[in-house]
Amino acid sequence: MEPSIISGRLAGYGCSPGLQSPKEIDAAEAPIWAPPFVVIMRKLPFVLALVLLAPAVRLRANTVVEEIVARVNNQIITRSEYDRSKEQTREEAQQQDPARADKVYAEHEKDVLRGLIDQQLLLERGKDLEINPDTEVIKRLDEMRKQLNLGSMDDLEEEARKQGISFEEYKQSLKNQIITQQVIGREVGSRMNLTKEDELKFYEAHKSELARPEEIRLSEILVATKSEDPQAIGAAQAVAEGLLAEIRKGTSFEDAAKKSSEGPTAKRGGDLGYFARGKLAKQLEDTTFAMKPGDVSEPIHTKQGFVLLKVTEHHPAGVPSFAEIEQKILDALYSERIEPALRAYLTHLREDAFIDVKAGYIDTGASPNQSKPIETASKEAGAKNLKKKKKFLLF
Repeated sequence: MEPSIISGRLAGYGCSPGLQSPKEIDAAEAPIWAPPFVVIMRKLPFVLALVLLAPAVRLRANTVVEEIVARVNNQIITRSEYDRSKEQTREEAQQQDPARADKVYAEHEKDVLRGLIDQQLLLERGKDLEINPDTEVIKRLDEMRKQLNLGSMDDLEEEARKQGISFEEYKQSLKNQIITQQVIGREVGSRMNLTKEDELKFYEAHKSELARPEEIRLSEILVATKSEDPQAIGAAQAVAEGLLAEIRKGTSFEDAAKKSSEGPTAKRGGDLGYFARGKLAKQLEDTTFAMKPGDVSEPIHTKQGFVLLKVTEHHPAGVPSFAEIEQKILDALYSERIEPALRAYLTHLREDAFIDVKAGYIDTGASPNQSKPIETASKEAGAKNLKKKKKFLLF
């Protein structure tokens, strides 16, 4: 994975490379056309999460009929969808762990068809629950439009076209993602009862893993210099000093960063993430680790311009208190339990559905209790009432 813009600019501050926390790398490097992730997506099984992010595929009138890999009630899974999902699994494995990419891919490749079938089952359940994703789709697209500083949805669609992306297929993919997220949230997540006792047990059992070094969390405001011209440098310094004066008078640092920072962290209020001792240049470390939470530095001259740094958190070395990391413990417990609960739920959906997998392909999530479709005398009638009559067309 190439170094992010944040890493590159921090190197300009005299920092060691690779300073971001994983979540900050994600935020900095996520392609603008990747739909915004929510917590539930981060906790889904590897292959299913990939499937939910895959572009929607719809057959058009002039599309050549291709091999059908599986049928899920009235829906089909094609060979091209299957192959594309396999390729996405390979790419994700390469991004996750380049050194072990082949091994990671081999572990997950066998579950590709399972993930595609899972998605179809969740989408059908979304219809049963009458989930309408349209409002959320518009909200997410509008957020994307704002991030790209575009004036209208038409401009967003044109930007997609320039990048070789079908806007309609992207919107359908986003709809699928929202529907599946809401189904999982309603049908699985809401039924997971995590008690305070569960959280405390997890905390005590993982104390050694929770220990951390002394660290601070930093935010930035960057006033970039456009050239090495002394007048340009002086003008940038004056802007940075003006922003500092406004902050000291009561202006929110985060609001000032969103409005005035020229760095890639501006949309996050300047948040740079966490840094342990030894990760910053000595001068910066001595300055920032001596600051209290809420303190803002004087303008610091770097290769990119002048930067204001704010210490938003300062944690001593050792095991944090339960209260301090309760939400993280809850997330960890949820992550630990969501996959088996989701797998059990999907098995139940399989047993209520009609699934037929072509010979030579394997659904690793298949239940021995699920029904295989049989051919009916009236194909149209069977298709219309498939879920009720437990009938389906053969390949």
